[in-house]
Amino acid sequence: MAATPLTAAQLDEALTALPDWTADGGRLTAAFTVDRADVPALYAAVAAAEDEANHHAEVTILYGTIGFALSTHDAGDAITALDTTTAARLTALALAHGARPSNR
Repeated sequence: MAATPLTAAQLDEALTALPDWTADGGRLTAAFTVDRADVPALYAAVAAAEDEANHHAEVTILYGTIGFALSTHDAGDAITALDTTTAARLTALALAHGARPSNR
């Protein structure tokens, strides 16, 4: 079963529950700042959650900033409900590891 891209209205509704995320070029994106010493533990938790969901973000790490970009390949690299669910999980993990939303 192919994943279905969210409509504009569905995406707008989802983003109200994901205030630290934006839709950018067909992807959901967010960045969080965290003490550099805490980056490895946060990334390990993120990787485990991604593997469990079988859905993986594009992750960038620069010093104490960890950025995420999500889209669903099976939906033509569009944003789906799987992306919004994963975004919520990544946010929870970031906050649990002491990260704060970043403006980049």
